[in-house]
This record gives sequence, structure tokens and C-alpha cells, in this order.
Amino acid sequence: MNDERKELEEQVFKWVEIAEEDLILTNHAFTLSSNIPYRVICYHAQQCAEKYLLAFLVSRLIDFPYTHSIDELVKLCPPELDLMNKLLSTFKLTNYAVAKRYPGELRKTSKADAVEAVQLAELTKQVLGELLEKDGFHFYERDK
Repeated sequence: MNDERKELEEQVFKWVEIAEEDLILTNHAFTLSSNIPYRVICYHAQQCAEKYLLAFLVSRLIDFPYTHSIDELVKLCPPELDLMNKLLSTFKLTNYAVAKRYPGELRKTSKADAVEAVQLAELTKQVLGELLEKDGFHFYERDK
């Protein structure tokens, strides 16, 4: 493996690692015995999806703006991968990046919202994880 590929793998791995931290936090929050922060769970689910998208874009050497917009990041992906359709449902996560973090939201974030947000983050992980694996980024082997 050449040095450029090794550096690329390190950059991609760093994005995946922090995406996984967000996902771990979402799942842990559900185990609290009271005052479960559903709004915070939704925020970290969005962050997980966003960071998986950034990992994928880095892996393909695609420049990206710093944005919390899931659909804007998906639009940067190669069209032949059909990610617009595969990840369409995840676009709703964007709202949790900013609007739900501050007072003034129209309705309280529910448990159902949080469950759905984590499922959407998991979908993003699955779809992009498979693509990263096909491209030779084997993160699950790193910990062994």
C-alpha cells in the first residue's frame, strides 16, 4: 500500500470513527431510566449520517462544503450509485442538525422521532459502509 492510500484510509477512518461515536451515544441514551433526551438522540443520529457521508466523499476524493444538509451532501455523490433514491428518507435528518437544537421548535421531539432518526442513521451507515467496503476500506478489520 502506498503512502497516499494509507493517508486516505486514515482520513476516511477518522470520519467513520466519529460517526460511530455519535451512533454509540444515540443507542446509549435510550438506556437511560428517565429523562431520555430524544432531541439530542436525533441530533447525534443526524451527525452520524453526515459524518458517514463525509467519509464516503473523502474516500472518493470529492470536495464538499461544510454543511449539515444531508441532501446537499448526497447530491455530491456519483449519480450512478443512485444514493439520491437509496438515502432519500434520510434527508429529514437535516432538520435535527440545527432547528431542533434551539428553543422555538414547533413540537417536542418524541421517542418515535428518535427511533426513526437512529434507524435512518443506521441506513446511512449500511449503504455507505457497503460502498466503502467495496472500495477497499475495511474498517472492521482495524480493531482486530
